[in-house]
Amino acid sequence: MRFTALEDWLAWQETLHPKSIDLGLERVRNVLERLNWKPPSCPVITVAGTKGKGSSVAILDSIYRAAGYRVGTFTSPHLRRYNERISIVGRQITSTELCVLFERIDDARGDISLTYFEFNALAALLAFDTAKLDVWILEVGMGGRLDAVNLVDADVALVTSIGIDHTEWLGTDLNSIAREKAGIFRCGKPAVFGSEVMPEAIADVAKQVGAQLFLAGHDFHHSQQIDRWSWSMGQIALTELPLPAIEGSIQLDNASSAIAVVQLLAPRVPITMQALVQGLRLVRLSGRFQVITPDARSIRSHAEWILDVAHNALSAEVLASHLQARKRAKTLAIFGVMGDKDVIGMVNALSAQVDCWLPVGLSGSRALPASELAERLREARVRVIGIAQNIEQACQQALELSSQHGFERILVCGSFMTVGPVLDWLQF
Repeated sequence: MRFTALEDWLAWQETLHPKSIDLGLERVRNVLERLNWKPPSCPVITVAGTKGKGSSVAILDSIYRAAGYRVGTFTSPHLRRYNERISIVGRQITSTELCVLFERIDDARGDISLTYFEFNALAALLAFDTAKLDVWILEVGMGGRLDAVNLVDADVALVTSIGIDHTEWLGTDLNSIAREKAGIFRCGKPAVFGSEVMPEAIADVAKQVGAQLFLAGHDFHHSQQIDRWSWSMGQIALTELPLPAIEGSIQLDNASSAIAVVQLLAPRVPITMQALVQGLRLVRLSGRFQVITPDARSIRSHAEWILDVAHNALSAEVLASHLQARKRAKTLAIFGVMGDKDVIGMVNALSAQVDCWLPVGLSGSRALPASELAERLREARVRVIGIAQNIEQACQQALELSSQHGFERILVCGSFMTVGPVLDWLQF
């Protein structure tokens, strides 16, 4: 297949495989063999978890680049542009580069059918292979054990958290989900678990494969002192650290786990205290409790906007805690989700912080139609103030409703596909 535009490649990839999500390693492994791809000689960090993956990758990337290392990151999904998914030394891959990589992959695959995500993962591995990097950071798309990035052995595996999500593919209980995510652990290699609430399966898998498990709150610790914080692991104690520049108290948990990874890799990739501090200060990541005040946008209104990609019950609980920590404000939520998500669980987590809900329809076959989402919201016994068929309509309605009903805050959440287009609409 030959296309000259990235959009055409992506549209074609969405139609190639009979399932949009089809976990497994065999297809990608066979294509990599045909491409004569070799595993990297530099350290690889693989990040899995229900929440906190993207933030952890961003923090790790910022620290290593502050130290002068050449870092490649692979993340998904994207927020605004597909190119965000593959970054090399802080630069997003270009559309031209992606088209060249997709052509190589298509030539090599023969009759092997690949999913949209598998094309993406293969492109990242090929791009990193030629970039002469010092560190690879790979974010798992879903689960871990059967995710395409798990074909690369992690020198340090990080599981940020475990919550109920993607139950159709990962299981319906925490231990089943934990077992899938812990599939990135490797024999003799460090495995970091970033939450103090740990399902038994995490320790079970670590023991089975022979990974060295390091637990938050047990093997490494952190504590906050107003605008500074401290971190320790064994004989290592770091004090007077700046708070990470990403909003939200949960980012201390993510930063703490990231520092554990950095320390465990320090014999191969040393990091100075100066680089660590600079990395925490400079880290940036859109769509994670991103606060946009009325005077910071081209769209003028009295309401502030808070955008967060929370898309499962666990991340909604964290978002609710962040909202609760702020001054209470009359809040309207623009809410759009994928069809496989726990809508009721998310709404229940946020209901005390949201006064009215504006369900919105999103693009893509997995998205929940606005009318069906409105019905689920009503089942959760929350107030639905309108229905929007698309993001532009939702934003226009939100502005009008905030003026008519005195909403002081517009919350945008439920999906990357909700937050990204709203950021575009806000021109922020």
